[in-house]
Formats: sequence, structure tokens, C-alpha cells
Amino acid sequence: MNTDRLVAGLDVGSGTTTAIIGEVVGDLPRHPVLKVLGVGQARTTGLRRGVVADIEETTQSIRRAMSDAERMAGARVEAVFCGIGGSHVHAMTSKGIVAVSANEISRADVNRANEVARAQAIPQDRELLHAIPQEYTVDKAGGVRDPVGMVGTRLETEMYLVTIGANEATNLRKAVERAGYRVHELVLEPLASALAVLSEDEKELGVGLVEMGAGTTDVAVFHEGKIRHVASLPFGGGSVTNDVVHGLGLTQADAERIKETWGCAYEPLVDPSEVIPLPGTPGQGERQVPRELLAHIIHQRMDEIFSLVHREVEKAGYGARLGAGLVLTGGGSTLLGAPELAMEVFGGGVRVGVAQQHLAGLLDAVDSPRFATVVGLAQYGKNRVALGAAAPSGRRAMAGAGPGMDKLAQRVKTWLQDFF
Repeated sequence: MNTDRLVAGLDVGSGTTTAIIGEVVGDLPRHPVLKVLGVGQARTTGLRRGVVADIEETTQSIRRAMSDAERMAGARVEAVFCGIGGSHVHAMTSKGIVAVSANEISRADVNRANEVARAQAIPQDRELLHAIPQEYTVDKAGGVRDPVGMVGTRLETEMYLVTIGANEATNLRKAVERAGYRVHELVLEPLASALAVLSEDEKELGVGLVEMGAGTTDVAVFHEGKIRHVASLPFGGGSVTNDVVHGLGLTQADAERIKETWGCAYEPLVDPSEVIPLPGTPGQGERQVPRELLAHIIHQRMDEIFSLVHREVEKAGYGARLGAGLVLTGGGSTLLGAPELAMEVFGGGVRVGVAQQHLAGLLDAVDSPRFATVVGLAQYGKNRVALGAAAPSGRRAMAGAGPGMDKLAQRVKTWLQDFF
């Protein structure tokens, strides 16, 4: 095991905190692969809808999940790539315009244009999380992916800026640090999930990623290979569980268990004659209810969530432009009937996303949509390791890496920086 190539992803969710430790293997820097070594999970009690509400409880959840992952991996890590999400996430488009320094556009010109776009004024209570180049315009020719080497006098870039609440980010970092780890980078959760479960073809055709967590449902829309829209809805799997609590008169723990064991998000899939047992209470004793009643409760809430997602995608202007349809991920997507209901609401193709690309090692341990985010965070870290391997340094640089190696390093660096 090469300890210099260990990466850790940490997904602090409203219901569960999940950690993953992996080693970056394969042909670096061109074809990095994440070898999964360890996975850990712990119940989260300190978060409310993706935001830290109790630092001490969140710290304990992180410590338990990371300890389990380290025990399984047989290795200790010092820093993590940590996911962040919630309603405090905002995104906007910013433009940067520069004059080309020579007839031919150079990488330095592109970097200058990106810096101008990135220099957008950010309020004091906000923090810039990601600055993602969308496309370039050379003179009056738009839709350019990579302008380096083109002839022109004016270069314009369109940048997608994702910002987060400064206090929310500080509290999350503080909880991670109190658990004994350093935050390598914060990464927007739906973008991490996209890195794990979406193909380049899907992002090119147009695809909506719907990440169904316990406290929130996050949405990310990709079109022509780029992220175009992000949103967070204040409903998730926890909302469904609460409806089951009130509808069937159960405790929170029993409602969660019944939902996972017998739940169905699409009522027509349930046999009307089927009945399910419910935990007894001192006043009621043993009970049975039609499974159709449980499915009806879940169907109503899931239908509302998918309808809100559909409205969000329509509002962003991509309702009829998602050629690859929808990809569901997160714990909520594991419910029986979730894809069928989403298909009915959206009227298009729907699949459930599981992380499989560029993975090795303990694949069975992450073979579920609920691990998409944490695998994506580790994949992001894997790309950062490969980015470091792309730059000639140390002995190789001293030996005199030639211009060919410099060009390769720059090409790989450009590719890896453009993760989303």
C-alpha cells in the first residue's frame, strides 16, 4: 500500500455519515483507478437538512465512521475530501473578457479570462466553492470548448460559480477537525455524485441527477458536457419516514424499518390483498395493515418530491433538453418503485445510479446508490492525486523533462481540473 496515494471521502448526511478510504492505483496520470480499501458508516444526529446543528454530535458521527473505515482499510488518514450541500448553496454564471496577447490564443490567455470571471464579488457571508468553466467565445464565435491555439483578438469565458454559506462551511470544517482530521477540500455533494455515476455521454446529451438524501433532495442538471443548474429541495427520505410515523402511528425507528422492509414508492406495484405486520403498542397490541396503505403514504410524498424536481428542471429551462433522462441516487432512490414513479412524473427515461466507473477493490461494499456521494468524493480526491502526478517535479524535473513531457502534463492538468 502506497500511503502517499491514499484518499478519503466523507459524506456527512442528515441521516447517516459515511466514510470511504481508497488507494489511487493504475496508470498515473492518464488512467487513475480508485481501489476501495475501507468503508465506515455511523448514524448522524447533529445535522438538520444538510447543515450542522450540533457540532459535538456531528463530530462523534464523523469519528465513528472514519474509525470504521480506517479499521477496515488497515490504514490511517489525516485529511478528507468532505461533501457539503443544503439550501445555503447558490450558483450563478459569471463572464470574463480579455484581449488576446498575440494572434494565437495561449493557455495564459485562457487562465486570465478565467481569473476575470472568477473575480466576481462574493458577499462576506458567502464562500466560493467551485468555479467551473462552461464555454468560451473567440471574437464572435461561441460554444468553444478549448480555445487554445485558435486565432482571435478577444476571448470571453463563461464561468459557473458555486457559493456556500460561510458559517455552514466553517461549522462543518470545525466538526471534521474536532474528530481529528483535516479538510482537504469541500466538494458540492451532487457534483461528487455526478462524478461517480454519470457517463460523459449522459452529460453531453443532457441529464438530471437527483440525489435523494434523508434531509434534502439535491438536483444537478448537465447539458453539453457541463453543469448548468444546481438546486436543493428541503424534502428527502426523512420526510417520507415522518409521514409513515403519523399515518400509521409508529415510532421514528419503527417507521424507518417498516419503510425499508415493506415500503414501495409506486402504489400500482403493490398487491391490494397483501397485509404487513406492525409493531404492537401497550394500548393496541399486534396490528396488521394493508401494504397498499403504506405504499399510498409513501407514493404521495415521493410524488410531491419528484414534482418539485420536475418544476425545478423546467424553471431552469431544461425540461425538454434532457436527452439522457434522469439518474436517481442516494438512499431514497433505493425504495422499490422509485424509478417507476419518477418515470411517470417526468415522462422520460429514468435509471438508478450506482458508482462503478474506475473502481477496484471492495466493490461490493459500495454497490448501492446510497454510496454514490462518498465514492464521488474519493474519486475527486483520486483526480487530485493524478493531477499532482501530472506535474513534472523532483527528480524527474531535475533530470530535465523535455517539452513533450511538459505538454503532456499540461493536457492532463487541464483535463483533471475540469472535473465537472
